[in-house]
Amino acid sequence: MTNLSPNGLQILQARYLHKKETPDDLFQRVSKHLVTVEDNNHDLWFDSFYGVMRRLEFLPNSPTLMNAGLPNGQLSACFVLPVEDNLEAIFTTLKNAALIHNSGGGTGYNFSKLRPKDDIITSSEGSSAGAIAFMKIYDTATEYVKQAGKRRGANMGILNVTHSDVEAFITSKSDGKSLRNFNISVGITNAFMDAVEKNKNWQLVNPRTKKVSKTIQAKKLWNLIAEQAQKTGEPGLIFLDTINHDNPLPKQGKIECTNPCGEVPLFDFESCNLGSINLTKMLVHDGKRNDIDWKKLGKTISIAIRFLDNVISSNHYLLPNIKQITLANRKIGLGVMGWAELLIILGIPYASEKAVELAEVLMKFIQEKSHKASGNLAKTRGCFPSWNDSRYAPNTLLRNATCNSIAPTGSISVIADTSYSIEPLYALAYKRTGILDEKTQIEINSIFVEKMKSLGLWSKEIQDEVIANGSIQNIKYIPKEIKKLFETSLEIPWKYHLLHQRAFQKYTDNAVSKTVNLASNTTAKEVSKIYNTAWKYGLKGITIYRNGSRAIQLLHPCGVNLEDKCS
Repeated sequence: MTNLSPNGLQILQARYLHKKETPDDLFQRVSKHLVTVEDNNHDLWFDSFYGVMRRLEFLPNSPTLMNAGLPNGQLSACFVLPVEDNLEAIFTTLKNAALIHNSGGGTGYNFSKLRPKDDIITSSEGSSAGAIAFMKIYDTATEYVKQAGKRRGANMGILNVTHSDVEAFITSKSDGKSLRNFNISVGITNAFMDAVEKNKNWQLVNPRTKKVSKTIQAKKLWNLIAEQAQKTGEPGLIFLDTINHDNPLPKQGKIECTNPCGEVPLFDFESCNLGSINLTKMLVHDGKRNDIDWKKLGKTISIAIRFLDNVISSNHYLLPNIKQITLANRKIGLGVMGWAELLIILGIPYASEKAVELAEVLMKFIQEKSHKASGNLAKTRGCFPSWNDSRYAPNTLLRNATCNSIAPTGSISVIADTSYSIEPLYALAYKRTGILDEKTQIEINSIFVEKMKSLGLWSKEIQDEVIANGSIQNIKYIPKEIKKLFETSLEIPWKYHLLHQRAFQKYTDNAVSKTVNLASNTTAKEVSKIYNTAWKYGLKGITIYRNGSRAIQLLHPCGVNLEDKCS
């Protein structure tokens, strides 16, 4: 099989490999499990599934790698659970979340049905603790229930911009200590954005009584969001109207929530089953230059769609409600990783119109081939059971209500030894902390080193500069076009972060998880502009992170060997 990087092997050994299992054994275990739902050609599909994984061309989400082949193996990455406005329902959901986290999954919740803090509880003549208090209970439980015994679970908490408690929600993580196991996002509507743009008042509503509890200037609320996001990186925004505009199953109701990183909008109890293609393995060299191997990419997409559909059929479902809706809609999310490195290999700077244009061409190809593969499965296996109630009926046969999603690809990118998702390189050398508890991983980008060597530019001076600062922008003798090619996340204008997200979102059934990384001196006014542009671009969600704005930071772009010099 393809040689694994030391960092990739370390993660596999810490989290994924069972006793005495090798990485090759893992890929065989997963493949053997998935072919159990094939009617025939078991050997063919085993070889196909095993092949794309062992060559690191495609990898599924972590729970599939961890749990496939185990008794009652839970294979889905994440779930959305309902939070209803009564004590029994709140704690039933907490119990279900604990089961999901223990199996390796993450959870998303919209807390907007809960009555606000200090609202009356008629049955006891007491007062409500409010949504944030219950979020803290969920957060504490998450702290002690590890995912598959290996790591803490992940949560998404959403509160709609109409909720009486939304101001407290926006500032709920401002102390840097609260809700550490939650990503939080405000559920934004077009009506609110219109009120912000026209400087109108905005009404906050008690969800129990449906009465207005407070009237506030929309712009004041918007500025509070921007100020907190600049300070802590949260809240992000979820654009609910945009999500529901593209909802393939509107007859099932409105979508109010997403998975923990926002790339899959889901109904209550739906699960997401994800996988990503390693774009750096989809290249061909014609003797003169590198290019995308479209034929190989098309074949890999077809295998990956079948792989993910088999995940749904071979999965163990923790709750009857999850099984029912997941099998009815059969949503999957095929995405990509290694986009930044693909661009570098092709000689295209991330911050360029050419890169954005290629993103559209690439994702359009992936979506078309994904739908074709799902359509072919529908002809032999049948459409997803709720197809008649979908926007695809009666003309477009599909096995899966959604086919594509751009996930963050955290751990699987490290295993595949490539860049995260569609993100630019965070730095040319960096420390990765937190992904393996207290361990630190050091990484110098291998494609950068190869490029420097091929140009005759690699030297100890460059190595020392990159190790110290993660960048080559201050090295005078490096050609401008090479500096441009190797611009890192914090050096790329936020405009291009959003343009890439928009390009991929245009041809993605679900959503795109992307973080706009910002320099430490970014202002709240700039964050406001970024968030507003994201809405205008038709994105389904937006997340920013200002460098150094949290005490615990996963990636550090400098000081690989110099702890005291890392910002």
